[in-house]
Amino acid sequence: MSIKRTLAITARLLAGFRHDPRTLGILFVTPLLILALFAVLFRSDAPLPRVGVLATGGLGDAIATTMAESDAIEVVGVASAADAEGRLRDGELAAFVALPTEPDDSGVLRIEVVVEGTDQQVRALIPAVLQQSVIARLTENAPPAAAVPELDVEVRSLFGGDDLDALDVFGGPFIGLLVFFLVYVVTSISFLRERSLGTLERLMASPLRRAEIVVGYMLGFMAVALVQSAEVIGFGLVVIGLYNAGSVWLLLGIVALLALGAVNLGIFLSTFARNEFQAVQFIPLVLVPQILLSGLLVPVASEPEWLQVISNALPLTYAVDALREVMLRGADLGSASVQLDLAVLAGFCVLAVVAASLTLRREVA
Repeated sequence: MSIKRTLAITARLLAGFRHDPRTLGILFVTPLLILALFAVLFRSDAPLPRVGVLATGGLGDAIATTMAESDAIEVVGVASAADAEGRLRDGELAAFVALPTEPDDSGVLRIEVVVEGTDQQVRALIPAVLQQSVIARLTENAPPAAAVPELDVEVRSLFGGDDLDALDVFGGPFIGLLVFFLVYVVTSISFLRERSLGTLERLMASPLRRAEIVVGYMLGFMAVALVQSAEVIGFGLVVIGLYNAGSVWLLLGIVALLALGAVNLGIFLSTFARNEFQAVQFIPLVLVPQILLSGLLVPVASEPEWLQVISNALPLTYAVDALREVMLRGADLGSASVQLDLAVLAGFCVLAVVAASLTLRREVA
């Protein structure tokens, strides 16, 4: 083996990188940006869970005062159980606690806790804080020889069911992200291949309008994306057993809108790539930040305010919210939140179609 010829190949490869600033940026700049985004997201101070407390005097007031001193939750007063449930449904509260005035006749202090149900960390946190507060208050006021009443905490979930696990919470939004990612990759590479083979050039030379070409390709890719969406949703619900409290047809509609957006985004971005490698380079620049900021890993409300502005402008954020609203909370088309999510996703699809039509060029890549 000739060392000189081997090193010549190495030098040629490195020279190619030197003349490709896009690849150099992907290799050396993008990882730093993504890691910085990770640091900002996971080191941000998340807002404390807001817990509505209903106390009617006696021991209940004393326990409520002790709970308010906790650094793990934010205690707010509620007028009634119905008021608390309404605020739980609206997302204003993470949990509701009804505190009795004294133990019952059997000496048991029975406390009811109602959690929103879609956040498993809150479900585990609230009873723990409550138990600490009760024990601290009882042992503080009781004589040394007095018996501390037995504590019985009943936890009920407003949404999601008592057996909801992490897979149920993340599974639905992950289905949407998976479809979005795969449809984008297949569309961008396939559309780029059409350009490279000259098929698109011949279509551009025909009487067809650019919008007709884009919509034609979009419908073709969308047919495949719909089959894929139905397959993934069916596998998730039937085989894996993901929790779903909403309409399967509405789920399919949300994922289909997301796939439609991915198709048009793939067509649009492929016009800026000259080969398949360049098309794939858009993934860390366009898709990864959207996934990180979508609310799947870190709630949007926990992000810094300037990042929340960016998150609220990204279509994946609304897709994640819609899938969670339908699957975990059983929301339907009458829900204002779902209507907003669908409107944003539809608007993104229209914007991507227009952008793809305007940037379609009559040239072979």
